[in-house]
Amino acid sequence: MDALRGFALLGILAVNMALFSSGFAFTGIADPTFDSWLDDAVEWTIFFLFTMKFYLLFSFLFGYSFTLQMDSAERRGSPFKPAFLRRLAALFVLGIAHAVLLFPGDILATYAVLGLILLAVRNIRPRTAMAIAGLLTVATTVAMVLVGLSGAIATDPASALIEGARSTEALRGSAGQVLSEHLKTLPWSLGTLAVQGPLALASFLIGLALGKHRALADPGAHGQVLRLLQWVGLPIGLSGALIFASFGGTHDTLATAVGYATAPLLTAAYVATALRVFQSPRLRIPTGFLAAGGRMALTNYLTQSLVCALIFTGLGAGLIGKLRPGTVLLLTLGVFVAQLVVSRLWLRLFRYGPVEWLLRAVTYGSWSPASAGARTPKVAA
Repeated sequence: MDALRGFALLGILAVNMALFSSGFAFTGIADPTFDSWLDDAVEWTIFFLFTMKFYLLFSFLFGYSFTLQMDSAERRGSPFKPAFLRRLAALFVLGIAHAVLLFPGDILATYAVLGLILLAVRNIRPRTAMAIAGLLTVATTVAMVLVGLSGAIATDPASALIEGARSTEALRGSAGQVLSEHLKTLPWSLGTLAVQGPLALASFLIGLALGKHRALADPGAHGQVLRLLQWVGLPIGLSGALIFASFGGTHDTLATAVGYATAPLLTAAYVATALRVFQSPRLRIPTGFLAAGGRMALTNYLTQSLVCALIFTGLGAGLIGKLRPGTVLLLTLGVFVAQLVVSRLWLRLFRYGPVEWLLRAVTYGSWSPASAGARTPKVAA
């Protein structure tokens, strides 16, 4: 699970850094200043391989971990519901702070809201959870097709060009201008709850169902199922991703509908492939680094936004709109590798990342390092 989280961090960073790099990210059109064939190829690759796939993986792992937390509370003989509600409250606060201070495209607040639904249906049967997840995916796809055909959210290119240029200058400005721009973008972020929310909830439910069966406890015992997910998920998922990327990605509503319909299958194929790869003794070292990054997934997710803000906005270098997509993709890989190395070094001293420690402290109502899960540092303070 930790290695899967680490793998998911790469996809999340690839998508989010591309959004950070342009003031046109939330306008509904592509940045017109990036118009070379290489720029188009990089944007296409992000849409094809990453967009709408990796937040579903994080969502699946959230639902799966939920079952582990329930079992842990039962073993300790402690009430689960109050602790989980505190956890959700802390995630919500972190998410709102993250959206205002660093990145309006935050997902934590959405997870906190959807977590309430997960808590309410925690005793649902696995088959029922899977059926509801399927219905949510179909309903969301149909809704997006109808919206696309109606033209209800059509983008005016002229207005989008003006808005994109204005947003770029604001995000390149002072700290006050950057925060003000984030606040202006928040309604868009809230609107994504209606779009991303159903699919995230569907992934929660799939994680809940598989978590009750402990499907990830021994991936080697499910080789046939993993191969089936690859054989089915890769051709269908990649075909849908090809249509999604080639017809505008998130800039086009109907292309987005195709993405909604097929992204869950491609995400499942990613998971199956990763689980099979992680079992290879030859890849023990890179898998260990991914696992270290995954154990600090929340810290790394927030740190990614901090690094991006310092690179692209007026909070730091103010390079928004100045770095080509290819350069941004190389930066993505560099930041990701650095995070894995730092995570590995950190976990030699501590059991949890700093934000994970904070979240556990709020969840379990204790601020002592031992009870919150942090080791005593090997080097004296």
